[in-house]
Amino acid sequence: MAKQAVFTMKIESDLRDEFMHEAELSHRPASQVVRELMRDYVQRQKEAREYEAFLQGKVDASRRSKQAGEGLSNAEVELQFKTRRVRAEGQA
Repeated sequence: MAKQAVFTMKIESDLRDEFMHEAELSHRPASQVVRELMRDYVQRQKEAREYEAFLQGKVDASRRSKQAGEGLSNAEVELQFKTRRVRAEGQA
């Protein structure tokens, strides 16, 4: 990937010194480490947005289902699981 931009930032001098030292110890240029950190951050942000969209889709589908009269009340769910627990205990 061609390097076409310069990124300038202000950080504490102690943090910069420690970072440069650690990059040197790992035998990698600091700019390479920063690019990796940036790529990781971008990927995590994309994944978080994708998960939020997925979750929102599930919520929306559940709301549509509920509005359409589908689904069960809490009492019905509790009764179903009580029945399952009784059956499971009988098999044990």
